[in-house]
Amino acid sequence: MTAVLNPAAVKPGLRTRLMAHPFIQAVLGIVLTFAAVPLTMITVSVLVEKPYRVVWPQLLAAVLVWFGYRFYVRRIEKREPVELATRGMGRELGAGLLMGSALVSVTFALLWMLGAYRFDGMNPLSGALLLPLAELLLVGLAEELMFRGVIFGVAHRALGTRWAIVISSAIFALGHLPNEGVSMLAVAALVAYGVLQAALYLNTRRLWVCIGTHIAWNYCVGQVFSSVVSGHASDAGLLRGQFMGDALLTGGAFGVEGSLVTVLLIACVAAWVLHSRRPRA
Repeated sequence: MTAVLNPAAVKPGLRTRLMAHPFIQAVLGIVLTFAAVPLTMITVSVLVEKPYRVVWPQLLAAVLVWFGYRFYVRRIEKREPVELATRGMGRELGAGLLMGSALVSVTFALLWMLGAYRFDGMNPLSGALLLPLAELLLVGLAEELMFRGVIFGVAHRALGTRWAIVISSAIFALGHLPNEGVSMLAVAALVAYGVLQAALYLNTRRLWVCIGTHIAWNYCVGQVFSSVVSGHASDAGLLRGQFMGDALLTGGAFGVEGSLVTVLLIACVAAWVLHSRRPRA
């Protein structure tokens, strides 16, 4: 009599077990998603003279990041990247852009009311205000795919929702530690922002709102309010203003993202989004 092997009793091979391990998946996801950014920028800087390296390298890198993430999801996670489906993309991206813009506007309004920010006028409108959009699109797309798509996704499958929020938010904050002027308040704001983004992802099961919020926050802080973005100095934007008083409110060298006002505002919005999260079908 020939014995019939039970497929469930067959031990998976080493390669299969490695590819299923959360840490290996996270590392592969980060590499496949983000590697296109430095590779594109280094290659372009070597082959193309600086005057011709405007906008298109960042857009090219963004496209490669997009394909890298999709390749990771399909080949490593063995599923379709529904979180990047294009149906409804415009509506969700627009909602994220509006939300990010509103958060920045409320932050600066509160700082003005507290006497920590003074509005001095407007700079002339110029097409140069749009040039940073390509880089900010790349940053928003790459960071959301990496921190929410890969890290949150892997942690969520392995450890559940709460640990996924904690881990992805903490790693997001840690990734900004090398930035100039970082402080404990800045770290707290980044953690709160990570929680907010994770909550938005949980609420929609898609990444477009997160990407839109990320782009709008960075753009409005730097190009609308002419302020420092996560320790990176910005050129003159649309509005002119000055911070005054204690760094507890102004954020110091890290910018408004290191302000206590920002921490409290984003934490409150994150808590509200988490509380209103729709139950999973």
